Amino acid sequence: MEPNNHAENFGKLIGAGNVITDPVDQAPYLVEWRDLYHGRTPMVLRPGSTEDVGAIMRYASQNGIAIVPQGGNTGLVGGQIPRESGLEVVLSLGRMNRIRAVDPQGFTITVEAGVVLEAVQTAAEEADRLFPLSLGAQGSCQIGGNISTNAGGTAVLAYGNTRDLVLGLEVVLANGEIWNGLRTLRKDNTGYDLKQLFIGAEGTLGIITAAALKLFPKPKKLEAAFVGLASPEDALALFSIAKAQAGPVLTGFELMPRTGVEFCLRHLGGARDPLTGPHNWYALMELSSGSDAFEIRALQEAILAEAFETGLVEDAAFAQSLQQVKDFWHIRHGMSEVQKEEGGSIKHDVSVPVALIPEFLAEAIAAVEAFVPGCRPVPFGHLGDGNIHFNVSQPEGADKAAFVAKWDEMNTIVHGIVHKFGGSISAEHGIGRLKKDLLPGVKSKVELDLMRRLKQALDPEGILNPGRVLP
Repeated sequence: MEPNNHAENFGKLIGAGNVITDPVDQAPYLVEWRDLYHGRTPMVLRPGSTEDVGAIMRYASQNGIAIVPQGGNTGLVGGQIPRESGLEVVLSLGRMNRIRAVDPQGFTITVEAGVVLEAVQTAAEEADRLFPLSLGAQGSCQIGGNISTNAGGTAVLAYGNTRDLVLGLEVVLANGEIWNGLRTLRKDNTGYDLKQLFIGAEGTLGIITAAALKLFPKPKKLEAAFVGLASPEDALALFSIAKAQAGPVLTGFELMPRTGVEFCLRHLGGARDPLTGPHNWYALMELSSGSDAFEIRALQEAILAEAFETGLVEDAAFAQSLQQVKDFWHIRHGMSEVQKEEGGSIKHDVSVPVALIPEFLAEAIAAVEAFVPGCRPVPFGHLGDGNIHFNVSQPEGADKAAFVAKWDEMNTIVHGIVHKFGGSISAEHGIGRLKKDLLPGVKSKVELDLMRRLKQALDPEGILNPGRVLP
């Protein structure tokens, strides 16, 4: 690559001010927040329109330039960071941040890829609607990245993954062609559902530039309880009672260990313990309804009354205001970031069948504690959909680098147990660079061959996020 010539030519396409070559200005685009990947790039491109992206990709295709699409740079598997070779160009979608249309009657919203998730939520709320995707990084992650990684979050139990929220997409292909599939139809059986190819593909098949998304009725009533429990078995039993009684009104059910709550109390601003004493495990249970006629507080009380009677629940705090609901979720959403304050942390984003979560946790916790005596497991996440963030913090006072150096070995241990339970090694964060070499161990030859054929068909020159997803 001849960076100077290409930078000048890209500048002619999208404006010289939108081509970043200064290393200081590039820095925020080259490191992911867990500090695992430090990339290099000749330039960062900041297109302002779909046509700009098309022009970039036409030029890149003609000149064999590898392009790394990047949203809010909150990804956790390194897919959005250029490799250390310094040959890959970063394409940041942050300037493409317009909300194109809100249709309250049709319950849809159409937005560009660079719109921050929280801004999508706010636009929906202003229209008296709900966009349910909710993540800890929602103040900085962008909707294009959410779609490209098929993000999960805390509302999957009631509303599904990001994939379930997408009605249509606008995508720029590797050769610069633009596919306008921004349909808001709820039913369309006219052949292949092409949008599904790009959802969860992490920018390896095309660059998502806009999306038509589903909206839902805005909840008129919201209740939450922070529940102290003795074990994951008790949490699963409580979930079973709540799901049976509340059905679709149960919109959140999160599992947290005492260690994670203590980390939050130490390091998360504004966090306080909702209960008077410590418990081994906690559940955060949320119920919501779009109807004023439905008494969800009484339903919540009935669920917990049954759980108290059967000895499942040790203590519980009911949110007395919307602010308290937010305070409960503040602890849950902050559980990832506070682990950085406790030193090195080895992460696993896994899922297993819901009924097997307690058994999985018991075996996995025992295995990592045997592998690194004194380590502090912090498994937390979405019990209702089987997704556990099985994170392991270093022993107190241990050397961070030495602990993190055990990443691959610990992954092998935990992922082996996940495989035994019929689970997935990536529940919602994607594959990126971090997990691509693990795929042959969990995907059949037929699956990998099909994935490679799709990549070859849509990106024959291999310029879209090369070295990600596919081993």
